Amino acid sequence: MGMKYLLVGLGLSWAVGLAGAGYEAKWDSLDKRPTPEWFLDAKFGVFIHWGVYSVPAWGKVGEYAEWYWQKMSDKKPENVWWQFHKKNYGENFDYKEFAPRFTAELFDAGQWASLFKRAGVRYVVPTSKHHEGFCLWPSAEASRAWGRPWNAAEIGPRRDLMGELAKATRAEGMKFGFYYSLYEWFNPLWLSDKPKYVSEHMFPQFKDVVTRYSPAIIFSDGEWDLPSKDWRSEELLAWLFNESPCKDEVVVNDRWGKDCRHKHGGYWTTEYAAGLKDASHPWEESRGMAFSYGLNRAERVGDYKTGREFILTLIDLVSRGGNLLLDIGPAADGTIPPLMEQRLLEIGDWLKVNGEAIYGTRCAGRACQWTEGKRPEQQFGEYMIKYNLMDQVGQAPRDGVAVKQVFFTKGPGALYAITAGWPGKRLVLRDVAVPKGASVTMLGIEGALKSEADGANLTITMPDLGPEAAPCRHAFVLRIAGGEVAREP
Repeated sequence: MGMKYLLVGLGLSWAVGLAGAGYEAKWDSLDKRPTPEWFLDAKFGVFIHWGVYSVPAWGKVGEYAEWYWQKMSDKKPENVWWQFHKKNYGENFDYKEFAPRFTAELFDAGQWASLFKRAGVRYVVPTSKHHEGFCLWPSAEASRAWGRPWNAAEIGPRRDLMGELAKATRAEGMKFGFYYSLYEWFNPLWLSDKPKYVSEHMFPQFKDVVTRYSPAIIFSDGEWDLPSKDWRSEELLAWLFNESPCKDEVVVNDRWGKDCRHKHGGYWTTEYAAGLKDASHPWEESRGMAFSYGLNRAERVGDYKTGREFILTLIDLVSRGGNLLLDIGPAADGTIPPLMEQRLLEIGDWLKVNGEAIYGTRCAGRACQWTEGKRPEQQFGEYMIKYNLMDQVGQAPRDGVAVKQVFFTKGPGALYAITAGWPGKRLVLRDVAVPKGASVTMLGIEGALKSEADGANLTITMPDLGPEAAPCRHAFVLRIAGGEVAREP
């Protein structure tokens, strides 16, 4: 062989070797894939539960309305779901008859995307398909398996809802992905032959939706009936990470089999829970604005968390290294309930001023500091709901409770101390190291604040402001140049 051919041969060998490198269809290999940085920087996403279940849009308060079909299928007299269905639609009204009523006639993807942008959302995750099996894109597999039109392009809206939302979301500079349920409650193939369901329905359908929309994030779900080997999840993720059009960008969660949560996949997930304690592994907490992900018309305003509670939840989760995926449940006509819009916009108003302390930050090493009152046994999670924090500048604590807390995040060259309520005339931060001469500022206020370091404590004098002059509501951010905190014990 001549030198020219030798070099060509070596180049071909190198190229083949590079192409063959990648992730094996084994958890030991797949789990080594790092989480793309965009997810760690984004912090705040919006979840969207929207489907045929949005037509009845009802559930027993405290439960998930998107489970309507599964819940009402138990036709016992004591089942309130079945009694509601029978009373309002008739006992012979089949769930599939809701599909033509899922019209989305007022759905405007651009309006949705504009709202999310104003809310400070960085990634958008609609349900491409929930456990009912109905798809929001033109899925041939869905209609074939069910033996009837069972996607939004063929019945109901007769539109590619996923495609419209993907385009509008990306036009506003946000990441787009989707939720995908591995199983389907009453799919005939699932009920009769689960291995065949996986190979002939779920596999090609998943590859279709990924190839069409090249998602930046996939929230898998409905995995709990089978182990990941039976779902063939390792094989599916190897294709996703090695061959799919989104292989370099896509982020996945940990719901790929009943053996996977907090063990395999991508980021760990919690829902309607406290989240995780630290940043040892990427994670995300998801929850609805009240008790349900899908719209539940039975829920009243008192069932919804306030904007303040959501802002404090976001701060709390980010301080521990997590993300918040906050859900909305649009109506069947494609409108987002105004109360949900209001909550999103209130979060967005806060982030306009204080986003520097959230986006792109990392856990500072210590999530929080109690400054008044007794520290509860539960050191993270829903404490901001159980305790009445100061609502805004100058407002007295409700019910006589005066528990305040400082949350910490870390950004390039700065420590952020986020106070849950106005800290008063002075704020003392314990176990904080500050370089000599470092400036302390409040986001949204011009000029440095007076500060004094005394050993491991930093005392900051707050600006003399009234409620109208405050830069925001609910929580306030102090930027400490070059600051560090003592690590959690």
